[in-house]
Amino acid sequence: MARGPSRPGGLGLIGPRRAGHAVDVDQVAALSLPLGDDGVVVGADAEGRPRLVGFHHPSPHEVVLVGGLWTAQVLALRLAGTGARIAVETGRAGAWTQLVQAAGAGQECMTLYDVGRVPALGPGVSSPVVVIRDCGARPPRGRVTSLAWQSVLTLLPYLSPAAPRLLRQASLVGVQRVSPDEAQHVGRLMQLPEREVSALSSLGDGVTLWCTRRERQYAYTQPTDAESGLLGSARRLD
Repeated sequence: MARGPSRPGGLGLIGPRRAGHAVDVDQVAALSLPLGDDGVVVGADAEGRPRLVGFHHPSPHEVVLVGGLWTAQVLALRLAGTGARIAVETGRAGAWTQLVQAAGAGQECMTLYDVGRVPALGPGVSSPVVVIRDCGARPPRGRVTSLAWQSVLTLLPYLSPAAPRLLRQASLVGVQRVSPDEAQHVGRLMQLPEREVSALSSLGDGVTLWCTRRERQYAYTQPTDAESGLLGSARRLD
């Protein structure tokens, strides 16, 4: 096959020559560009608009979810749907087995590991990884940590002595319904305004406050028919 001319310095083939495109300054305002968020749909806001959270990053990304197994499993399914490989580190494999079998559909997109037994997973931009740590309220320090294109989601059923360390080092925190005392503690750690702190103890099943120390958004996770058929309806407690 004939090859085209190369750029000096070996930077690749020169592409086809075409005339440039220009727009007058007074026409710029008429342009409409389809810009939007990138990530997995974690739910919808009060107006029904989708809420997205990005999990795949070129730098280490730690996420903590203080909430229920149901929400973590819905996220696992949706993340697998984005093409990510999901590694579930858990001490209750029986609670995940059916989900892993259903999610794979013949493909090994979701794998179970005993606590402390997650191997190196080789993440990359074309093969991102999400490690979901379902290791109880006092998870041990993980052998596998967050890396470029490998995020770690730690599920905490409630606040424990391990929670402050995990929340402080997290890039993103999700909080579902907690007790008033826990809400006050989360509020101090995440610098939440009082109205958010007050709301945390009365959130409905399936509602999560996703927050950093600068931004926050509520999301109501409504399962699809396939998700509800597999996991049932939204619930905070397992």
